[in-house]
Amino acid sequence: MSSHGIKDQVAIVGMGCTKFGEHWTLGTDDLLLWSTSDALESAGIEKDEVDAYWLGTAMSGNSGQTLSRPLSMCKPVTRVENYCATGSEALRNASYAVASGAYDVAMAVGVEKVKDSGYQGLVGASHAPTDGTARTLSAAAMFAMCAPAYGNKYGVTDEQMREVLARISWKNHQNGARNERAQFRKEVSMETICGAPLMAGGLGVFDCSGVADGSAAAIVVRAEDALRYTDKPIYIKGLSFLAGAGTGNADPDYDYTWFPEINAAAKDAYAQAGVTDPRSQISMAEVHDCFTPAELLIYEDLGFAERGTAWKEVLNGTFDLDGSMPVNPDGGLKSFGHPVGASGLRMFFENWLQLRNDAPPERRITTADRGLGLVHNLGGYPGEMVSFVGVVGNQLG
Repeated sequence: MSSHGIKDQVAIVGMGCTKFGEHWTLGTDDLLLWSTSDALESAGIEKDEVDAYWLGTAMSGNSGQTLSRPLSMCKPVTRVENYCATGSEALRNASYAVASGAYDVAMAVGVEKVKDSGYQGLVGASHAPTDGTARTLSAAAMFAMCAPAYGNKYGVTDEQMREVLARISWKNHQNGARNERAQFRKEVSMETICGAPLMAGGLGVFDCSGVADGSAAAIVVRAEDALRYTDKPIYIKGLSFLAGAGTGNADPDYDYTWFPEINAAAKDAYAQAGVTDPRSQISMAEVHDCFTPAELLIYEDLGFAERGTAWKEVLNGTFDLDGSMPVNPDGGLKSFGHPVGASGLRMFFENWLQLRNDAPPERRITTADRGLGLVHNLGGYPGEMVSFVGVVGNQLG
């Protein structure tokens, strides 16, 4: 990778995030006003002081007017979309715009309003295959293939794998139950998770994240200006995004035990941020747990565990809220919910809370003194995805 990055050139000085869930009485406009108003209030500024906006949405708008109309403004608004990494893509674009000097203050906003449409997130391919190589399985079925592949490669029995995946779901529901903004706020027992109806392959209901309505927003400025807005800014350390070649379905060497795009994005983000040992340097991570096998493989792709060992770390509690490497302390997609266009920014919001010590005591990590947080998104499926990895910190340098 050849990215030079923008380490310590840009800071997040305000954030807002709605509750995620089934907002039957709220529309897209309401959700946008909720998140942007909270972000502006936290930065102590008015909307007219923001020079430009980036809006991330996959299904809830087709242009910048999706945002400019409810905010009653005439401003530059760029609408972006990159599958489930849409929210992170909005922040990446806003941050680079500020770093370039084009704007002094920019806002990244993510939103999705899908529950009224009946969208349920487990649909199959949207287009019929033409040459026989297109994906025909549902998302759940595609990610379900990762579990037996991993087990066969690393000697994990079906019974052990069922416990590992259930433990990931259990962890995320434990965390989400303590989060007032989460869609699903109930602890779920291992017994209930293991006994749930199957969705695809060996994946049950509690192995699959749910879609939701929601919005999140972030305000970014140049790092040297950050203290004008807040005494606890969060600095951008590295932002990496890449789109893979999408050859997994046709590549006989791809074995469904890792995600090359995530591994490459992580290496690039770490190089930008100066991270050489993510396990010891990073305080926490928000990762894209669309399905429990995805979270398992992501641990290894991000360097949090050696290849073939993450399943043992899961059972040992390494990634729990009070573990040595907390992952998804807000509940993740599994419990917080997944409004496609907003999820990436929601992940930054949790880093914002935790690294500023603003998270509620009942779900505060114990590793915040390391000073760095990570956000990971993926969009697509094993062997054919886009991936984002971002690193932020609460100190310059």
